[in-house]
Amino acid sequence: MALTPDLIVSADGATDDDTRLTLAYENLYEVPRTIVERFSDHIQYLDISHNKITNLDAVVHFKHLTSLIADANPITEQCAIPPLPKLQLLWLNHCKISSLYPWAGKLKESCPNLVHISLMGNPAAPSYFNGGTFYEYLQYRLFVISKFPSLNHLDDRRVTEDEKAEANRLYRRPLVERIVDPGSGGLSQLIHGSVSWNAFQKKMNSLWTREKQGPRNLLI
Repeated sequence: MALTPDLIVSADGATDDDTRLTLAYENLYEVPRTIVERFSDHIQYLDISHNKITNLDAVVHFKHLTSLIADANPITEQCAIPPLPKLQLLWLNHCKISSLYPWAGKLKESCPNLVHISLMGNPAAPSYFNGGTFYEYLQYRLFVISKFPSLNHLDDRRVTEDEKAEANRLYRRPLVERIVDPGSGGLSQLIHGSVSWNAFQKKMNSLWTREKQGPRNLLI
């Protein structure tokens, strides 16, 4: 990708902190190679929001990255997040992620130390603002929380100890295995993607409703 002089100057002078790089609103389709070569060895905070980026492969070169802001890009669940073991904060608000399964599991493998995730405005993050029901919102939160034991914030809310306990109860392996027909491969059926996220969510909703044992103190 050809770079304009303005983009180089903008990147060089974006902030007085040489660990932060902002490339927002630059009409980018990818993170330019020249930017990667010049900045990847010391950048910890990268903002690439409000562009046209669909592929994040280049971000893997930012070895010291702890915060990635990629809001308002046409990123879908087909976009693989590269291994970023130091990443603690990931914002993908108002992107095009329509399914959490198996995307969230792959994200956990790539970024196991996330403490703050924000996915607001994605089809896979139901809320009152996009037509989601309370139970869909609750399941979304608990499913994501179950993947990241170290998570402190999801979207605009702090993760509570009650949520962590409920996420562990609801999505622990024996319970998940029970929603898949043992004769059709058990949990491996889910792992290999033959069960859609929508079907999985509906079954979890039904099973959760049957198994509730009185009111729970979930501050949601």
